[in-house]
Amino acid sequence: MGFCTNRKNSKGSDTAYRVSKQAQLSAPTKQLFSGGTFPEDFSILFTVKPKKGIQSFLLSIYNEHGIQQIGVEVGRSPVFLYEDHTGKPAPEDYPLFRTVNIADGKWHRVAISVEKKTVTMIVDCKMKTTKPLDRSERAIVDTSGITVFGTRILDEEVF
Repeated sequence: MGFCTNRKNSKGSDTAYRVSKQAQLSAPTKQLFSGGTFPEDFSILFTVKPKKGIQSFLLSIYNEHGIQQIGVEVGRSPVFLYEDHTGKPAPEDYPLFRTVNIADGKWHRVAISVEKKTVTMIVDCKMKTTKPLDRSERAIVDTSGITVFGTRILDEEVF
């Protein structure tokens, strides 16, 4: 059972899925975006119930050369990994959300929104944290690669 047991305009409760190590959920990124273009400003929304203490990737987007361009790592200290077509920002400048812990074994609604040179994380519709995102002007995320859900390529840990 999901986060909402009875939601307006919904029949029954939401459905939740567990991602196991055997699950391989991926798709060519081009198929996921109409026109094959990734938007410059975007939001990622998810409802999750991570295992207590876990630190694992929920979503990873790779370019055609296997370089991870976007990653959402959930856990005790969530990370938003982002690298545009020029390689910005440097890995040491990836936004870390140290004051946020969503790996407490409870359900959480999370929104990550990228606009211009900032990334904002909103947890459970109330906790809002904004961090700088040192990316290029007119940043491009390549859609010629693959999108992976629940892990990263070559990672042992799954969400």
